Amino acid sequence: MKKTHILFFVLAFACIVVADLFFDEYGLAKLNNIAIFIILAISYNLINGVTGQFSLEPNGFVAVGAYVAALLLLDADAKSYQFDVEDPAELILALHVGNFIITMIISGICATILALILAVPVFRVRGDYLAIVTLGFGFIITLLAINFPSFTNGSLGLTGVMLKDENGDPTLRYTNIYYSGISAIIAVIVILNIVYSKFGRAMKAVRDDEDAASAMGVNTFKIKTLAFCVSAFFEGVGGALLVGLLGSVTPDQFTFLFTFQLLIIIVLGGLGSTSGAILGAILVIGGSEWLRFLDEYPIYLPFMDSFGYEPRALPGLRMVVFSVILILVMLFARRGIMGQLELTDVFKKLKKGLKR
Repeated sequence: MKKTHILFFVLAFACIVVADLFFDEYGLAKLNNIAIFIILAISYNLINGVTGQFSLEPNGFVAVGAYVAALLLLDADAKSYQFDVEDPAELILALHVGNFIITMIISGICATILALILAVPVFRVRGDYLAIVTLGFGFIITLLAINFPSFTNGSLGLTGVMLKDENGDPTLRYTNIYYSGISAIIAVIVILNIVYSKFGRAMKAVRDDEDAASAMGVNTFKIKTLAFCVSAFFEGVGGALLVGLLGSVTPDQFTFLFTFQLLIIIVLGGLGSTSGAILGAILVIGGSEWLRFLDEYPIYLPFMDSFGYEPRALPGLRMVVFSVILILVMLFARRGIMGQLELTDVFKKLKKGLKR
């Protein structure tokens, strides 16, 4: 690992400590959300950007991680009380793990096993066909969650996934800034080490020309499966963190729009750049909150008072402004903000430029 990477991780951990000391509950909730989407974005970027496989599966793996975490964290009494459509299956009642860290790991492992099973049929196709196959997988996961109410409580989902206070009431979130922030740091460390390893070079070779990589002796199926499974693991962990933050999980949370949001993040940051995925997650998830004031304050349009216009708030204006910003960024940075560069590469170029 490079010295600059170590410096970034130390600074990131320092920011976590400072945020926990000085931010209010609302600010911490937003930082938690950003950290979770950083995990999801860099893991999705590994398969889509670094390996070059146009996959549309993140919502499925995140849903698996979220449901596994919810079922493990809820005790038998809470499940019996919530399941209204059908009585919970005996297996579901028996599942219970009180430790959140173990729950995150199990959620990631379950998503990884599913990815390993899916890799065989999925990677028989390429390009647009791969996108269609993985898109269908996401729809299947959502439909399974709805149509197997004895396991998932159907469309009603699962609620009350929270820590209990002194009175036994579920009021405290499992996910805090340390869980989400440290998980994000670990995910970045693991993925950067993969990217800079021989496996990462093989992934980039597959992205640039799969046939040429295969001709040079690269086991393309093995490399794509590795990227797919690592991506699925961290997406499962992200799903567990997400349900720990929200305290509930429903099938509606994991539609194609969830994948589309992650796709926007990694394309905006730069396909193939882990630093770009991090930056994209901060800008997209944080930006939608930073512009919230546009929905709340009255907007005055000059020269419109003569037409009877009265200043008023315009709900949804922030998304219009945010969309315009995204369009402008992509017009002037067609390969994303970072392209395929990492921050260390940018610093090296700046250093060479200063020496000249």
